[in-house]
Amino acid sequence: MKGRLVFLLALAWGAAGSPPGPAAPFSHSVHLKLQLECTNCHTAAPGSTRVEDNLLPSAEICQSCHNDAQIPAPRKTLVAHFSHAQHLKMGNVAGMLAAAIDRGNYLQPPGDTRRHLNTKNACVACHRGMEESTRVSPSDMPRMADCLVCHVKIEMPFSCETCHAADAKLKPASHVPQFMDSHSRANANLDKTTCTVCHGRDFRCMGCH
Repeated sequence: MKGRLVFLLALAWGAAGSPPGPAAPFSHSVHLKLQLECTNCHTAAPGSTRVEDNLLPSAEICQSCHNDAQIPAPRKTLVAHFSHAQHLKMGNVAGMLAAAIDRGNYLQPPGDTRRHLNTKNACVACHRGMEESTRVSPSDMPRMADCLVCHVKIEMPFSCETCHAADAKLKPASHVPQFMDSHSRANANLDKTTCTVCHGRDFRCMGCH
């Protein structure tokens, strides 16, 4: 694999006719066209067991192609407990996510999620759209509904702390102090399908009232 990586990088260098210059804003799309594996760059991911682990590529990895590479600090996340190692032992979960969408059990409007799930790449199953991504963005991260395909127990607020810190700010913007009084009014026009990702598909108003 290392020899193949060096060969591909040499092709990219030679095609340009000169050594590569300073790195442009990062694009997964450009790098995946070189047929690189995710773990060629994110070398720490397969063994990571903590959210605190830095899974970004090292400067040395980037500088094997680029004269200059500035690696930012990892983005903060609302998740407090997660193990890449444990989840990768499950193999490719794309099929499970696709089946949940097809059965109507996916707890968020899926948008264009389904079209990305015909993949053999276990990383892309959760980090979808990388082959089209030209800039790093929050949309590269898994959705909560992905997690809830397997983690089906929803018992607010207790089950939230399975993955999130106790002080994580998870409430939607609509949940202002007056929400408890206003949300039950006939003119509230709430779409209950947007509530399921936190409250579960089978929640009932009488469960709280």
